[in-house]
Amino acid sequence: MTNPDHWTTIRNLVAWLDEQNGRSQQEITLRLLKLTEEAGEVAQAWIGTTGQNPRKGITHTAGDVADELCDVIVTASVALASIVPDPAAHLDAKLARIAARPRTP
Repeated sequence: MTNPDHWTTIRNLVAWLDEQNGRSQQEITLRLLKLTEEAGEVAQAWIGTTGQNPRKGITHTAGDVADELCDVIVTASVALASIVPDPAAHLDAKLARIAARPRTP
């Protein structure tokens, strides 16, 4: 089995969501709000790695946190691909602007 590149997978996910739910402004809003849900799962997993909740103890691993971070990346990529025609180019341009920012020691 071959692994498709990141943007092929994202385009397939967007197409599937569009087929299931359409691409109305409300649907785009929900795709953006999904980011908040996923970020919350990152926080929950991180808290679970520290055992901060004494009632629950240690419930997650660093691998769980990494998986949740990947979910955030995929969800953000789907949202981006839902609002711009070329999400890869948009991300590349943004990364170039970030890379060009001056950094102070």
